[in-house]
Amino acid sequence: MATYDFLFSSLGLTEWCAEGKSDAPMSMAALLNKSKGTEAEQSLWDVPFPSMDALNDSCAAFPQSRELTQGLEQGFLAVKDNLSIVLDPITQPLSWALDGTLYGMITTPWWIVIPILLAVVLLVTKSWKLVGFVAGSLCLLAFIDYYIYAMQTLAIIFVCAFICVLLGVPIGIAMSRNNMMQRLTIPVLDMLQTLPPFVYLIPLIFLFSVTESKLYGIAIILYAIVPVIRMTNLGIRLVDPDVIEAANAFGMTSRQKLYKVQIPLALPNIMAGVNQTIMMSLAMVVIASLVSAPGLGVLVLQGIRNLELGVGLVAGLGIVILAVILDRVTKASLARINASQKQ
Repeated sequence: MATYDFLFSSLGLTEWCAEGKSDAPMSMAALLNKSKGTEAEQSLWDVPFPSMDALNDSCAAFPQSRELTQGLEQGFLAVKDNLSIVLDPITQPLSWALDGTLYGMITTPWWIVIPILLAVVLLVTKSWKLVGFVAGSLCLLAFIDYYIYAMQTLAIIFVCAFICVLLGVPIGIAMSRNNMMQRLTIPVLDMLQTLPPFVYLIPLIFLFSVTESKLYGIAIILYAIVPVIRMTNLGIRLVDPDVIEAANAFGMTSRQKLYKVQIPLALPNIMAGVNQTIMMSLAMVVIASLVSAPGLGVLVLQGIRNLELGVGLVAGLGIVILAVILDRVTKASLARINASQKQ
């Protein structure tokens, strides 16, 4: 007698359970009990939780947990083709952007790419010390023949972080101006932020080909877009109400208040969100190497698969160097913004 037979008996579902009885072979435990002629007595200490499988032991018609997971998989596969028809044209520009940026960063000579990157660093930070650090770091990666891998990683981060900012800032602004949208969006952001990174790859593998750049591009964007949305929303909501009241007194329209008052005052928070988005993009690029994302993550994966300790450690060092570069540059630009606002 199974643990929860009494439950189905009390509900009058005995016949329904009998109809679902399976002809499958008995389990080893059941065969042993049957050979002894008695069923093992079960103490209160060993009573199982009334899970789907435990209830299935008492009622064969009750579904098992594996039927739930199979149902979800079959439901997803049933709509996969229709989803692909809709999503393919929408996401194709992402593949073009990633492939074009990767091609440009790799085929352009190093003596053009590195000076351009240093010029950008100088433009946003105005720090020659930081420019020297970035130059030394990139030259070190090039010296150990990791230049191509580093440029591939940077290219993916540039594209995905740019799209995150392009989409995330307007969403954050809309959330700050509409409480209902904030209540609807926050659960989605919570889900995106708490899902393990590997979980992002599972449905995308079924929807897109592994050879398509948008597969890992979408995973990176979904994983990294959350901070910039949250910080944009928070920054605009933290603008001093007295400043908004003064803007209203001057007769500013909603658009003027947004572009001339709220966004400038919220810019430090927005830039902090951009910094976190870039860092999370870098973290996801490494994981996305499992689905053909190029870059330093490929070398890390190679080190794990082939037990090549040196390759994995040096590639990990390269990722750390890129993380430090991106973090220092974005923080230096944030410090410049804060300093300009205090003047």
